[in-house]
Amino acid sequence: MASPEHAVADGDPDGAPPIRVLWVAKGLGPGGMERLLVHQAAAGDRERFDYHAAYVVDRPNSVVPELEGLGVPVHRLDGRLGPLGWGRALRRLVLEHRIDVVHLHSPAVAAVARPALRSLHHRPAVMTTEHNSWDCYSWPTRLINVTTYPLDDARLAVSQDAIDSVPRPLRGRSEVLVHGIDLTGAAELLPRASAIRAEVRRELGITPDAPVVIVVANHRREKGWDVLIEAAQHVRRNVPGAVILGVGHGGLENVHRTRIAQLDLGATVRLLGFRSDVDRLMVASDVFALGSRQEGLPVAVMEAMALGLPVVAPRVGGLPLAVEHGASGLLVAPEDPVELGDALGSVLADQVLRAQLADGALGASSAFDVRRAVQTIESHYSRLATGADRARGGESRDRH
Repeated sequence: MASPEHAVADGDPDGAPPIRVLWVAKGLGPGGMERLLVHQAAAGDRERFDYHAAYVVDRPNSVVPELEGLGVPVHRLDGRLGPLGWGRALRRLVLEHRIDVVHLHSPAVAAVARPALRSLHHRPAVMTTEHNSWDCYSWPTRLINVTTYPLDDARLAVSQDAIDSVPRPLRGRSEVLVHGIDLTGAAELLPRASAIRAEVRRELGITPDAPVVIVVANHRREKGWDVLIEAAQHVRRNVPGAVILGVGHGGLENVHRTRIAQLDLGATVRLLGFRSDVDRLMVASDVFALGSRQEGLPVAVMEAMALGLPVVAPRVGGLPLAVEHGASGLLVAPEDPVELGDALGSVLADQVLRAQLADGALGASSAFDVRRAVQTIESHYSRLATGADRARGGESRDRH
């Protein structure tokens, strides 16, 4: 792969110009989808593909600097006039940069972008990735996606569960793809794990032998933080001295802080807010956990397993695709704080079980190598850019 400094691609060795790809998201905050784009930017073939990114809504702690540092120009679509305004801005951006393939990463954005791009005379191919189950979407978002879904030229989903949540008549041309992460970062951290673990625990005031759970999830209903907080009562009872570290932010954070105080769990559950050093915090922990009601395939789960952390989480979405129950973690029923708390307690209290699951998690993480996923995604880009398998009103592909 070419190095990130190749901000302007030279094209294929045979002289063909690079394929211009535009990623479009609602926002570029510190969520899982955004991390996937960063990983793809780092692993992509920059000689064959010229990547751009665009977003509508400004969000704190965005990945924009990371993408730009990897040679991906990032464009803000002016949303002051609502969907009509940023839809027009998207059309101008596509024409100005002569985009061949637009890859949509948000259902609300996709519903507007599909018809906006379809009306262009020399329109780009349109590809969508479903990162979550439709159960997570509002009714207006579902309705407009039902209307515009057929305008996709290709579609990926992070799990079969995400595909199955789509109305049956619209599921055609959808392909499950396990999106990956850059495993080199974890490989570089693991030899220094003991020193990092000690350092982080000193910083946080956690004793060296305290059992530590880490949760990386923003404070939204579907992430099930309320379930985790109730489960923490069982963890405290079964494993005295255990600590649960929470990384993430969101609209329900203060609600969850209040509930932690009500249950007198302040010494057990510590919400750290947004952190840029999640990998260090994972190295300092013993188990990764989620309480999710709905999921795609969380990037944080892949990152945790690559660092050798067993996963304890509900059996929802793409989690069973990543975590093998009894081999790399424990899967529990959704919205069951007692079962979740008991599973966490069993892994924290049993060092032999924890070590076995940790080895299993680390071994299974090779399946998350981003290079595999990127090769598949880029093969779709190549096919779409040549006009294969899509009708464009009889026009031939114009590489400008």
